Amino acid sequence: MSNLETAMATLIQTFDKYAGADGKRATLSKAEVKTLMEKELPGLLKAAKNPEAVDKLLKSLDSNGDAEVDFQEFVFLVATLACTAHNRPAK
Repeated sequence: MSNLETAMATLIQTFDKYAGADGKRATLSKAEVKTLMEKELPGLLKAAKNPEAVDKLLKSLDSNGDAEVDFQEFVFLVATLACTAHNRPAK
């Protein structure tokens, strides 16, 4: 498998790993998003100074207003974070 194919598979596996704890396998609830971020993106949460950061992030991700994050919304989050990381100056 190529690097990009591996990255895509990892993205799908990560979403599937956290989605469904509430019985809905096609979406991430607010609690599931928080757990995913704590486990998979701990540096992002540490960098956030605002304790309501996850709530604000969920609202901004939830493009259809259903209070859940579907796979497309999750991919948008990861793509946005990747673009931010790519544009960050090297230390």
